[in-house]
Amino acid sequence: MNSSKVFICGAGPGDPGLISLKGYKLLSKCDVVLYDRLVSKKLVDKIPSTIKKIYVGRESGKATSTHQSRTNKLMLTYARKGKSVLRLKGGDPLVFGRGGEEAEYLRKHGIQFEIIPGISSAIAAPAYAGIPLTHRDYSSSVAFITGHENEMKNHLDVNLKALASAVDTIVVLMGVERIKEIVQGLRAGGMKGSTRVAIVEKGTMKDQRVILGNLDTILKKAVRYEVTSPAVIVVGRVVSLSEHLTWLSQNGKV
Repeated sequence: MNSSKVFICGAGPGDPGLISLKGYKLLSKCDVVLYDRLVSKKLVDKIPSTIKKIYVGRESGKATSTHQSRTNKLMLTYARKGKSVLRLKGGDPLVFGRGGEEAEYLRKHGIQFEIIPGISSAIAAPAYAGIPLTHRDYSSSVAFITGHENEMKNHLDVNLKALASAVDTIVVLMGVERIKEIVQGLRAGGMKGSTRVAIVEKGTMKDQRVILGNLDTILKKAVRYEVTSPAVIVVGRVVSLSEHLTWLSQNGKV
C-alpha cells in the first residue's frame, strides 16, 4: 500500500479482539507500523515480517522511552518516502492519546492522514469490571479526566472540587501516581468518604485486577495491593454494581 498516508489508529485497551476491523486490516496492508507500549503483543505479532515494525512507546519517568518528537519525525520521514504508515496507539488516539497533536504535526507538513477510532480504556476497563458508567438508577452523567497531563506540570489543572458535585461518575485515566491528589481534591469538593471507588488495573487483559473501596479506603488499598499502571479509576455509585455484574472469569476483585 504505497499511498504516502498516515493512519492514526486506536488499537483498543489491551484485549486484542477489541481493535476495529478497519484497524486490523491495516496491520497487514501498511508499509510501516509505529506502535505504542500498550498495544497488545498479540496484535504486533500479527504484523507480517515484510512490514517494518518500529516501537515508539513512551513510559513516564523512564529515560529510555521514545520522545514524541522522534515519533513525529518517523511518521514524516516514511510518508515523504511514499510509504503508508500505521500509527498504532493504545486505546483511542483522541482520548488522552496525543492523536490530535500528531494530526496537527502531519497537517502542518502537508501529509495526508486518516484517524481511525479505537475503544478507550476509559469505557472498556470499567465494562470488563462489570461497571456500567451510566445507569438510569445511579448515573446520568460521566466525566473523563487524565491524571497525567503535560509532563512539565507538577500538578493537575483539573478542577476536582467543582467536578465532585458536577457529575455522577468520574473516570480517571493514568491517575495511579496522583491518586492521593485526586482523592483529596474530590473530598475538598464535598464528595463523601463513602463514595464508591474502583481501580481497574490492566483492564481487559488476562491478568486484570479490580480493587474496590471508597474515598476513605482506596489509598490504603492501592498501597496494600501495589497497584501499578495501566489502571483506570472509577468514582461514583455505579461502582457498587461491579459486585453483581462481574462476567470476566479471570476477574480478581480485592
